[in-house]
Amino acid sequence: MKIATFNVNNVNKRLPNLLAWLRSAKPDIVCLQELKATQADFPEKALRKAGYSAAWIGQKSWNGVAILARKAEIVVTRKRLPGDPKDSDARYIEAAVSGLVVASLYAPNGNPQPGPKFDAKLAWLKRLNRHAAELMKSGAPVVLAGDYNVVPTPADIYPTKSWSKDALLQPEARALFAALLKQGWADSLRAMYPDQAPYTFWTYWRNRYEQDKGLRIDHLLLDPSLAKRLKRAGVDRKVRGTPEASDHAPSWIVLD
Repeated sequence: MKIATFNVNNVNKRLPNLLAWLRSAKPDIVCLQELKATQADFPEKALRKAGYSAAWIGQKSWNGVAILARKAEIVVTRKRLPGDPKDSDARYIEAAVSGLVVASLYAPNGNPQPGPKFDAKLAWLKRLNRHAAELMKSGAPVVLAGDYNVVPTPADIYPTKSWSKDALLQPEARALFAALLKQGWADSLRAMYPDQAPYTFWTYWRNRYEQDKGLRIDHLLLDPSLAKRLKRAGVDRKVRGTPEASDHAPSWIVLD
């Protein structure tokens, strides 16, 4: 089973890129983030024609998350991350698919920091940790996939000091990601590439993609039962180099 996560950075604008990648990569389950589309504007018909059913939560202009499945039913189990009744952002969707619990998540960016946006990022990640602990206790096979907006370690970014004040690299955010791993979740890309996991994001400016000056902020975390079934993992880097590309590339895993 092949499972992927892809911050598509505007699903309608990047639809040709998305469809082309789906045709070539043939993932069984896909988690999408940053749809930047309302609920009504999500391209369900085009995706269904491509062979994928979909469940999504849209939001005008920003955010938005979705789960796609090929030849499988999607049973949505949660449309919001628990812990804050006032949270109306479309950042989390969870579903049962092919015997797995799959979550597509899009954590807040947190910039500028320090400030309210960074505080909101940390609060959201703390809620994620609490919910992840409950999922771990359930004993279900779970994939937590998406754009965490956290660079876990210095090894997950090209050598530079220019990002040192960015919210993605702050020790508080990194500590919360590390706390997830301490619960027992496996960072699949790091597990397959212990020395140098591939980058998943390259900014549009200063030819960062062409120079491979990237960051690893898109992660697929697996509960222990699925970690044992992990066979392969990777990043489809070339998707980032196509015309009108998202600034992220799809990350994927293959489970036995």
